[in-house]
Amino acid sequence: MHKIFLYLILFISLNIFSQKDAYTVVNLKMNNELPHFGLTMTSKNTVLFTSYLVTKKGKVKMNGVDPTLTLYQGQISADGNIVNIKQLPIDSSQDLNHITSGSFSPDGKQLYVATNYANIKSRPKGTYKETNFFIKVGEYVEGAGWTNFKTLSFCQPKYSYSHPSVSPDGKWLYFISNIRGGKNNTRGPSDVFRVQIIDDVSYGEPTNLGSNVNSYSREMFPFMSSDNVLFFSSNKPNGFGGFDIYKAKMNADGTFEKAEILPESINSKESDISFVIDENGNGYLASKRKEGQGDDDLYYFSKN
Repeated sequence: MHKIFLYLILFISLNIFSQKDAYTVVNLKMNNELPHFGLTMTSKNTVLFTSYLVTKKGKVKMNGVDPTLTLYQGQISADGNIVNIKQLPIDSSQDLNHITSGSFSPDGKQLYVATNYANIKSRPKGTYKETNFFIKVGEYVEGAGWTNFKTLSFCQPKYSYSHPSVSPDGKWLYFISNIRGGKNNTRGPSDVFRVQIIDDVSYGEPTNLGSNVNSYSREMFPFMSSDNVLFFSSNKPNGFGGFDIYKAKMNADGTFEKAEILPESINSKESDISFVIDENGNGYLASKRKEGQGDDDLYYFSKN
C-alpha cells in the first residue's frame, strides 16, 4: 500500500510538471509601461491588438477622464515578436473615440469593433449607460481607411456587448454581454455569447453558451480556434489568480463540453486574458504577470 501511494504521488507530480512545461512563454520586445491586450491573429501573418492612443509628442490621448483606446497592427517575426507596429487606419469621421477590441472577418473585408456611448455624437434613444459597450462593423476603403461602420442590429443600448471575435469559418461572431431575461439570461457580470453571421448586415439571435462555459463570475475575450475549441478568460473561483484562461471543446451539435483551465505556464497568479492560438499550437496572450513591463503585456507562447 505504501508503494502504491508513492507511485500515485509521483504520477501526479510528473503530470503537473509536464502540463506546466508544455509551453514556452516569452515576453515580447514591443512591451512598455502601457497596456496591450485584445489580440487577433490574421491569415496575413499579422496581429491586431488594443492599446492607448499616443500623440506625436508621446502623450496618451484622453477620452474624457479615461485614456483613449485604439487598435494597432503589427507583423509576426520569425521568433514570434510583433514588429513594424502601426495604428490601424480608421476614418476619423466615424465617431469611434474609444475602441476596446477588434476582430477581422476571415477574408479581411470586415472589421468588428467594440466601443461605448461616452463622448459620441450619435446617441441612442431610450435608457442606457454611457459606459455600455456595443459592436460595430466596418469596411476598408482605400484613401479613407476603415469606415462605413454600422451598429450590429441585435445590440440593445440597455445592455453591453464587447470583445467581438469572428470564428475561423466566418459564420459566427463570439462576444461577451450582460443580456438579461429568458433562456439567454447572463449568469454573472458578463457571459460569452455567439450569434450567426447571415451576411454583411444580417445576424441571428444571440445565444448564451450555457453553464459549461459561463459561470456566476465574469467571462471575457472569447476566441474560437480552427479545431473548434473555445478559449476565454474568467475570474471564477479556484483558478491560479485574477483572470485565468479556459478552454471548452465545441461538439458537432454546437454545444460545449465543460470548460477546463489551461496549465500554469499559460496562466499565472496575475490576470491572463486575450488568448489566441494558431493551427500549430503557437499564439499570444496578454498578462499582468510580475515579470512584465508594467500593465498588460503581450506574450508569445510555443509548444515544447
